[in-house]
Amino acid sequence: MGSRGRKKGGRDWDFEPEPEPEPTPAPLVVGGRVEGGRAERRRTARKVRRRRRTRRAGEVPLLVVVALCIALLLKTFLVQAFFIPSGSMEQTIRIGDRVLVDKLTPWFGSEIKRGDVVVFKDPGGWLKGEAARPPKDPIVVKQIKQALTFIGLLPSADEKDLIKRVIGVGGDTVKCCDNQGRVTVNGSPLDEPYVHPGNTPSDSTFEVQVPEGRLFVMGDHRANSSDSRFHLDEGFQGTIPESGVVGQAVVIAWPYGHWAKLEQPATFRMVPDQARREGRGRRRRRRGAPFA
Repeated sequence: MGSRGRKKGGRDWDFEPEPEPEPTPAPLVVGGRVEGGRAERRRTARKVRRRRRTRRAGEVPLLVVVALCIALLLKTFLVQAFFIPSGSMEQTIRIGDRVLVDKLTPWFGSEIKRGDVVVFKDPGGWLKGEAARPPKDPIVVKQIKQALTFIGLLPSADEKDLIKRVIGVGGDTVKCCDNQGRVTVNGSPLDEPYVHPGNTPSDSTFEVQVPEGRLFVMGDHRANSSDSRFHLDEGFQGTIPESGVVGQAVVIAWPYGHWAKLEQPATFRMVPDQARREGRGRRRRRRGAPFA
């Protein structure tokens, strides 16, 4: 055989020709416009961007409506902010503070406890004895604030709400004062460090048996609070109905420098329930009878 087509070393090689590149299709011209070209791709990209912007613009009103509905539900059933216009709870809560009120737990039957700070509806005429109200806003500003307050985006300045501390619950005997000038609940004296500096626990004497389903409330600024003590001559001896409680104030949210959690003071944990106290008294009398 000849050496043509044979590489050194004696091996035969089959050489295949390289494939020729496919010709680039000519652009399609329709009505003087090049279809599938760079200009067309740019136009398509611009259309896609416009559609996306239009879609986002249409979603914004929906998102706003959903956010407002959520805020309204939170304000109605869970947590609501309240503006404090008076000094009846100083120094614990000051004028201008914003407090967050838990409105959820009462829905699940949570009992109001002694020492809780609660917001409640005016039982009738109590607001007359409360101090300063916030200044009135211009008509347009007032309407905007009312709308934002309604959906829970602004603290409530509802003039029919008051805020006080629960001193006694249904069945308790609240009395003032013992020989050291302290308020007592079921015979247990209260140590009240939250009372406004310079105030006494009470300048008036009283003894109230709290009816079931009602609360005896007092402000921490005892000299500047129109509370249960000032309504003893009315029905139920100045106590308020539990059904009128809007919720429990749990935290001072604003201003930031006055942030504080509102917890039950330790002194109330030492107060015995009236039923247990009376029961212990009856048992003591029965044990003493044989020695009479």
